[in-house]
Amino acid sequence: MKADPDHSAPRYSIVVPAYNEAAELPETLAALRAAVGAVPGRGEIIVVDNNSSDETAQVAATHGADQVVFEPVNQIARARNAGAAFSRAPFLIFVDADTRIPAELLAESLRQLESGRCVGGGSVIQFEGEINRVGRCAIGLWKRVSRLTHTAAGSYLFCRADAFAAVGGFDQKLYASEEVRLSRLLRKWGKPRGLCFPILTEPPARTSARKLQWYSTPQMLGWIFFMLLFPLAVRWRRLCGFWYRRPEVHP
Repeated sequence: MKADPDHSAPRYSIVVPAYNEAAELPETLAALRAAVGAVPGRGEIIVVDNNSSDETAQVAATHGADQVVFEPVNQIARARNAGAAFSRAPFLIFVDADTRIPAELLAESLRQLESGRCVGGGSVIQFEGEINRVGRCAIGLWKRVSRLTHTAAGSYLFCRADAFAAVGGFDQKLYASEEVRLSRLLRKWGKPRGLCFPILTEPPARTSARKLQWYSTPQMLGWIFFMLLFPLAVRWRRLCGFWYRRPEVHP
């Protein structure tokens, strides 16, 4: 697939869903602006304020977002779809508000998309800072599963905009694991067209390990086992509190 011939449109759009992310956005947007500035071609950053109660929208507007979109329903699938709807670019890149990507990862993602042989893909993920044993095991296991099944983590996913539209975007019936379903749909759409869905390994996307500080090891393991036993829980927001509720963290 060639770049959009409309020179007024960006080469790619980076969509950042953000719910109460005023504290994380400055570092994330600084990293994104640095990556965009280092990669040839025009890119834009779209931050989606997912009905935040903090200064997310203002921080996004003053720290480098090209567009700030409001999505009133607090659901990450809706937030990502809302950002994609504002894009006119041929390529979409989804980055979480606590994920920092290097220019090399952005450049390789675009190279894959522009090669005409790729429908989309993801990246291996690296936690920032020191992490405990549960964190090391979790990220190691996900790395193997991701590469084996060609499934992108929600922290970093890239794809062709036409393919994204064709499969209906992120499934808004899901409150978690929506990136797993989208990866599967994109692979299915791309297969008869001879398009691959790679998981890039170097350099990795770096993401916050804050949930390892927010929740105890028993809480983390309990949630993992619950989801394994009851995978349909991702269809109910109240059962996905691990992703939507934030404990009060006192200094």
